[in-house]
Amino acid sequence: MRAMQIIEFGKPLEMREYPTPEPTGKEVLVRVTACGVCHSDLHIWSGEFDLGDGEVLRLADRGMKLPFTLGHEPLGTVEALGPDAEGVEIGNSYIVYPWIGCRECEVCQRGDELLCLNPQVIGTRINGGYADYVIVPDAKYLIDYTGVPQNLACTYACSGLTAYSALCKVGDLGPDDYVMTIGAGGVGLSAVHFASAVTPAKIIVADIDGTKRAAARQIGAYATIDNAEDGAVRKVMEITGGGAAATIDFVGRPETARFGVDCLRKGGRQIQVGLFGEKAQIPLPFFPLKMMSMIGSYVGSLAEMHELMELVKNGKVQPIPIEARPLEAVNSALDDLTAGHVLGRVVVKP
Repeated sequence: MRAMQIIEFGKPLEMREYPTPEPTGKEVLVRVTACGVCHSDLHIWSGEFDLGDGEVLRLADRGMKLPFTLGHEPLGTVEALGPDAEGVEIGNSYIVYPWIGCRECEVCQRGDELLCLNPQVIGTRINGGYADYVIVPDAKYLIDYTGVPQNLACTYACSGLTAYSALCKVGDLGPDDYVMTIGAGGVGLSAVHFASAVTPAKIIVADIDGTKRAAARQIGAYATIDNAEDGAVRKVMEITGGGAAATIDFVGRPETARFGVDCLRKGGRQIQVGLFGEKAQIPLPFFPLKMMSMIGSYVGSLAEMHELMELVKNGKVQPIPIEARPLEAVNSALDDLTAGHVLGRVVVKP
């Protein structure tokens, strides 16, 4: 099998050949037919996360070994089953839910695999979908996508699920409330698509890119804001009549985090999703004076994945823009993502 791998952090991925793995136990061998390219891949590709003030979280220090195959949005066809695998059939196609824990600890046993201290995430901890094949440890992580185009369906395992889970955290809001999302990339646009199925609140989208703001308006955003423009906070306050009930930062830069906080009404909450990096300067008196809260949100649970796909298959979620490229072109996809030139999602196809 072929795999596009990180050989050296920060250097172009290289194609390597390996024997096709054979599934054991409950494992399922999936032949990958599509895999989304995610902004998180850029951090893993670089080998580090910027924590600000010169602090860096290095993946090599956390035990990551090279070569490594990225790709945590794979979808494909079941090629072979381990002797104890059940629930899926050879020849059928599924989305791979990648956010897998150790499956043995108490946290995993109660269904909170995202909180596992020894995660086995496909494409971030174990080899992923930038390859011809991927091993899935249990058929329960294979999700039916009947009726959904495969190039779109694969993106729901991260881009879609991340947006959906973040929206589920905005609280019990009404039609006169406002939620502001910051960032209109693949995840941010997904949130605009999902919003009406999750909350009755009006959606405002903030982005510094006019093309992305236009895309957000076309798919149903109530209003859009250039958050780099002077007076952007004042404009949000005018639109909302005093501030957003919730803000979702899909970027994760100091200026976007602060912008979201500044746009909150009293009692509002900010959901932090983006992993761009650095440190944010948030005035501590804001927490008691505004009675606000900040919540971290990282992708979504297996249960949320099933909820999301029910919405998708029932036609309650409109598709984001998708561009398909061959697996060999994944380096150009990563470069375009780094430069901010991707609208929606790029999907690579082995």
